[in-house]
Amino acid sequence: MARRSSPEVNAGSMADIAFLLLIFFLVTTTIETDSGISRKLPPMQEEEVEPPVIKQKNIFQVIVSRNNDLLVEDELMELGELREAAIAFLDNGGGVGEEACDYCQGARDPESSDNPEKAVIMLVNDRQTEYGTYIAVQNELVAAYNELRDRTAQRLYGKSFTKMEADYDDVNYRGDKERLKEQIQEIRDMWPQKLSEAEPKSN
Repeated sequence: MARRSSPEVNAGSMADIAFLLLIFFLVTTTIETDSGISRKLPPMQEEEVEPPVIKQKNIFQVIVSRNNDLLVEDELMELGELREAAIAFLDNGGGVGEEACDYCQGARDPESSDNPEKAVIMLVNDRQTEYGTYIAVQNELVAAYNELRDRTAQRLYGKSFTKMEADYDDVNYRGDKERLKEQIQEIRDMWPQKLSEAEPKSN
């Protein structure tokens, strides 16, 4: 008895289906991108230029230990209290005469910062500090600046600094962008972000 020849399978349509599935996955798949902390390095200076002298009371020292403990101005502090402590330091306005701050609303303690222009936050980490703690501390310190900028922008221009920046980046914004740019720069000048990171310690 003669064998029956098996019919050939047309694989052309399967190749089309595989190609369509490949396109579908390429279009719908989202690729995660690493996110970091936005920092702008200061411009290079000539070697002959001496660094400015900073009064100790204008430095707000934050130390993160290898055990992720937070030491702020030589006192243990919880992470949830750091933002308010930084705001109190930046907004103190304890200067007099030319160093006085007419828009600061703080306690005006003569033992704390003179004005926001002079105030510097110095962050010191241990080399064994967990990265998550480092990011959390950075976020709280940056949030202190943002909160002060938002408050001042709301008082002067009736909207938050965050909204002002969003409007400036919006291509459909119908207002005066040049004027908005000047207002944003004015707020930044009032609350300059002076966040310094010292060399990590290895204890």
